[in-house]
Amino acid sequence: RVLKRITDVIVSLILLVLTLPLWVLVAILIPLESQGPVIYRQRRVGFRGREFTLYKFRSMYRDAETSTGAVLAQERDPRVTRIGRFLRSTRLDELPQLINVLRGQMSLVGPRPERREFVDRFVREIPLYERRLNVKPGITGWSQVHLKYDSRADQIPIKLKYDFFYIENMSLPLDMKILFMTLFVILRGEGL
Repeated sequence: RVLKRITDVIVSLILLVLTLPLWVLVAILIPLESQGPVIYRQRRVGFRGREFTLYKFRSMYRDAETSTGAVLAQERDPRVTRIGRFLRSTRLDELPQLINVLRGQMSLVGPRPERREFVDRFVREIPLYERRLNVKPGITGWSQVHLKYDSRADQIPIKLKYDFFYIENMSLPLDMKILFMTLFVILRGEGL
């Protein structure tokens, strides 16, 4: 755990410095298409069920869930802006989560953190779901490099199998493998 945390901090700091020009570019592009903040904040459930504020570049229209409430991401999601689609496909929308990693709320690699509404529902409906909360959530993970965004609740058990594989086999070499696989997902624009 100590080695994983040290790696998280060092890699996050390097990525923050290297991607700073992208932060500036994204901060210019987002307001061109829709009003609202550049950085989106959302409460998520992390390690041991503790809630924290997750940061992302805003990829949806402002107040996109006002009429629907919390819903899973979907293909051709009408809530997502054109720039937002690009940010999601390249995973650039995730860059602000480096701040969450530096704050110790997340790791670079781990299961994706979910919103409380979904966690409570999945704990009731899916056996052993709460095991995901035994590790810090990650910006990327084994399920993210193998599967697409969750668009239906019935896909959650499939994602969970990948998350459990990661939890049971956690290691620095596996984290490095996932980070390199994530790089290829980003370069191919397959983040959606």
